[in-house]
Amino acid sequence: MEELACERSYRFLFHKHRDGGPLPSMEELRRITDLCRAIVFPGYFGNSTMNADLLRYHLGMLTERLFELLRQQVHAGLCFRDDMADAVPALSWGEQRGLAGEISAKFIEWLPELREVLTTDIRAMYDGDPAASSFGEVISCYPSIRAVGNYRIAHKLLLLGVPLIPRIITEIAHSETGIDIHPGACIGDYFTIDHGTGVVIGETCVIGSHVKLYQGVTLGAKNFPLDADGNPIKGIQRHPIIEDDVIIYANATILGRITVGRGAVIGGNLWVTKDVAPGTILTQ
Repeated sequence: MEELACERSYRFLFHKHRDGGPLPSMEELRRITDLCRAIVFPGYFGNSTMNADLLRYHLGMLTERLFELLRQQVHAGLCFRDDMADAVPALSWGEQRGLAGEISAKFIEWLPELREVLTTDIRAMYDGDPAASSFGEVISCYPSIRAVGNYRIAHKLLLLGVPLIPRIITEIAHSETGIDIHPGACIGDYFTIDHGTGVVIGETCVIGSHVKLYQGVTLGAKNFPLDADGNPIKGIQRHPIIEDDVIIYANATILGRITVGRGAVIGGNLWVTKDVAPGTILTQ
């Protein structure tokens, strides 16, 4: 017990937070993503017996519940950020709670845009997969829709200034689907991941519209520059730019801040570390 309680042994592993400050909950964040799906795809998730006459009332109830849960979790994320800082927190507990409410309200206002962009993703998946028999099958069954949905929720929260929570939300999808999308990536509409297992999309990736990836694709960093003290330099643009209408086949690895030009096709099992001109077809 003395060894476990020794400060030297837990120096980087112990989160010391202020009394009364909430901590993020993975269980509650799962509920939040489930509520978003029930709002965006009414009738597919949540109350499956809902009819059109009660749709407005039903969505109102779900939205109120989402707002309260989200405000609590955003507040927890803001508290976590300030607890980790060495300096005195810039905001009081009450100010953090007020900011959490403002952020949550902005997120709720954005939900129609979420539905719109996810509709393009579903359309791209349906049109691009001969095995897809209906939009309902894509919404209900395809892991890429779950992973991309979580990513788009997380990315919006990141843009709204929420710490930690976005990464947890994408890692929930990662554990469920095997698709790893960092919330910091920028991804256009009509985005497709076919099959999906093993796909990795790094933090600073920029992906255009009408892009299709297959299983095992990695959009990663080639190396990690170090500072004078030997520590990795954070925040640099280190992942690929994938322009519109690109297809990348299974197990291809695209590394570094390179550009894959519009309409290019990258064959399976390729290792790409240099720019690819628009319209190029790369094969082994």
